[in-house]
Amino acid sequence: MKRRTLATILATVTVLGALTGCASGSNADTKEQAADTESEVVVLKGVADLVPHSEIIEYVIPKLAEQGIKIELVSTAADSTTNEKLNAGEIDFNYFQHEPYLLSEVESNGYDLVSAGGIHVEPITAYSDKYEKKEDIPQNAVVAIPNDATNEYRALRILELNGFIDLDDKAEDSLSASVDDILEYKVPLKIVEIDSAQIIPTKDDYDFFITNTNKALEAGIKSNKLFSEGADSPYANIIAVRSEDKDDPAIKALVAALLDEDTQKFIQDKYDGAVIPVK
Repeated sequence: MKRRTLATILATVTVLGALTGCASGSNADTKEQAADTESEVVVLKGVADLVPHSEIIEYVIPKLAEQGIKIELVSTAADSTTNEKLNAGEIDFNYFQHEPYLLSEVESNGYDLVSAGGIHVEPITAYSDKYEKKEDIPQNAVVAIPNDATNEYRALRILELNGFIDLDDKAEDSLSASVDDILEYKVPLKIVEIDSAQIIPTKDDYDFFITNTNKALEAGIKSNKLFSEGADSPYANIIAVRSEDKDDPAIKALVAALLDEDTQKFIQDKYDGAVIPVK
């Protein structure tokens, strides 16, 4: 975390003024300059995915500027190195992941990273271009779901909650599942496990498909929403930081700004349910 003090600049100006015979300020001016030398601008560098993360960050930037906190988003595209960069101190926070994913990264890589707070849920959602509501889905329908462990569990879980399948209880305990954990198909269904990045480009091949709402937002699709996770999802997207910075005043101010009532209303209004603020 970097703090840029104004002391050096002000001291230089004062010295130059004296050398050129321009030091005509009053005692009050001198006291004001001395006070200014104590001020700091706190710079927080971060990485946030483009939609909706960086849009939400941009919304709170003016609020934080009033508190002397400057946010610099060095990238709006998180990748497999983003947590590594945070752990190494190259950035001060990131905003692109939910806590179960962060915990898996910590366990796999030994990172000293924690959540400073959950901000919003991107509810995984079932969409269709062929059917308008869940009740229209026929037997033996083909559905595409993400094949990564976390999002596959989320997809299977909402299929369970909406009466399509029964999952083994151990899946809920571990927040991880695959089709091998399906105990019963209550409605005949063909499930296609596929890379999440390929679901929307191939959506015409399926009767319905399940994907994260941020991907739907980025792709600008107008498919019918059939059913979805709720605000009680354990997959709130978080501000991740190094453990040593969790209680840093600037980090706490960032989280507070993201969670305040005005920002929650912005999220609700802008994304119309595709992104749900954490209450």
